[in-house]
Amino acid sequence: MCRSIRVLYNFEPPTTKEEIRAAAVQYVRKVSGLAKPSAADGAAFERAVGEVTAATRKLLGSLSAHTAVRTREHEREKASARWKARVERS
Repeated sequence: MCRSIRVLYNFEPPTTKEEIRAAAVQYVRKVSGLAKPSAADGAAFERAVGEVTAATRKLLGSLSAHTAVRTREHEREKASARWKARVERS
């Protein structure tokens, strides 16, 4: 479930609002254990997603570490290499 949460800091082009929200949804799903909340829990789930999204935006906006700029293509290549290594070990 959490494999879709990716590093969001220091990307070129910059991380989008949609990417931040998608990571927040995955985090809330993992913590709550609910892939899809019931109608009774929907409001609490969405509120948590909004709060995690806001906290993530605030964090990304306040970081100042000097790291290499990441590209989505390079991150995909690294993930593909990790996947191939996992398959080869199987």
